[in-house]
Amino acid sequence: MRHRKLKYNIGVDPGHRKALLRNLASSLVDHERIVTTQTKAKAVRRAVERLITWGKKGDLHARRQVLKLIPQKKLVAKLFDDLAPRFIGRDGGYTRMLKLGPRRGDAAPLVLMEWVGYEERFKVEEEDDKKKKKSKTKKTEARKTEAESKTKSASIKAVEGNDTKTSPPEA
Repeated sequence: MRHRKLKYNIGVDPGHRKALLRNLASSLVDHERIVTTQTKAKAVRRAVERLITWGKKGDLHARRQVLKLIPQKKLVAKLFDDLAPRFIGRDGGYTRMLKLGPRRGDAAPLVLMEWVGYEERFKVEEEDDKKKKKSKTKKTEARKTEAESKTKSASIKAVEGNDTKTSPPEA
C-alpha cells in the first residue's frame, strides 16, 4: 500500500527525475524565479523548502546536506548567505506559485515559481535604480552647465582678443 507516499508523477524514470529536480532547485536558487509546469513546481517545492530549512540552520552538517542536492558551491553559498537569512522569522512556505495559463504546444499548465518576498526586493532595487538615475541626471546637467559657461567665457575672451590661443595669429 502507498499510504502517505507523496510523489508527483512527472513521467520519467527515477534517475531522470532526480536530475530534473536538482536542476530546477539549482535554477530557483540561482535566478530566484523560474517558469515551469505545475507538476514539476509542486515536486521541486518540497526539496527547495528543505534546502531553506537547512540553510537557516547554517552549520557544516546542513551545508553538506544541501551539497547533496545542489553540487555547485557557489549556489550553496548564495543559499546560506543571501536566501536563508531572508526567511529567519518564517516557519515555512518560502515559495510562491503563480499560474500563467496553458503552454502553447501541449496545453500543460505553466507556473511562475518564485521566493516569497521577491517582489519587495525587486521594488527596492527599482527604487535604488531610480535614485541613481536621478543623481546621474543631476550630475550630467551640472556638467553641461559648467561646459556651457566655459565655452561662453572662452568665446567672450576670443572676441575681445585677450586669448592668444583662440585668436588668429597676426601677420
